[in-house]
Amino acid sequence: MTEHVLQRLARLNKTLVFLVAAALVFLGLFLPGIVGSAVLLVLAAGLLWLLTKTWPVTPPAARLPRVLILTLLIAVAAFKAS
Repeated sequence: MTEHVLQRLARLNKTLVFLVAAALVFLGLFLPGIVGSAVLLVLAAGLLWLLTKTWPVTPPAARLPRVLILTLLIAVAAFKAS
């Protein structure tokens, strides 16, 4: 099933995926408190799943920025929840 999901994701328009992810980040930042935090955490969970599945084929130079962005997203979600 994971392979099927990854194949479908690979066929998506990359610009559209970026815009949807950016919209979810802004939605999470602008929604109040725990609701915004939940949106950010759901997005972070999806990105973490994707990162774990694509780690072996990710170039080493791209790994650190992806981990840092994911860490920042989780930190912002935690800050919003408090």
